[in-house]
Amino acid sequence: MTMRFFATPEDAEAAFYDALERADLDAMMAIWAEDEEVMCTHPNGERAAGFAAVRESWRQVFSSGPRASVRQGDPVRRQGILLALHSVHEHYSVPGEEAPRPPVIASTVYVRGAQGWHLLSRHASSAPAAVAADISATLH
Repeated sequence: MTMRFFATPEDAEAAFYDALERADLDAMMAIWAEDEEVMCTHPNGERAAGFAAVRESWRQVFSSGPRASVRQGDPVRRQGILLALHSVHEHYSVPGEEAPRPPVIASTVYVRGAQGWHLLSRHASSAPAAVAADISATLH
């Protein structure tokens, strides 16, 4: 697996959503730090710890159904010299589905190393009802 170089956490984040929308496992894993310390928790899923487990979790996600487009909203970003934290509300839509999917709140930690910025940890969970109601009001 070849890691890509990302000059900023925002570059890594853009590549993440591109790989997610294309369901491209190799592109997705090129964003992650090649480190056994990586962790990923998908909505309603268990925590995957370690590079191989994270890869397998994304393989399962990508093989489980149609591709979704994702729109991010309400970003909160904090950045230090070696770590960055991004938290967003994710709004998913799938072609052929009439009703929008419930929003997801995702928090992602990026780490800077010799190969630029890479994803170290991601935790995504369903948004609480209050956030979902507020989001649906803004989508119409």
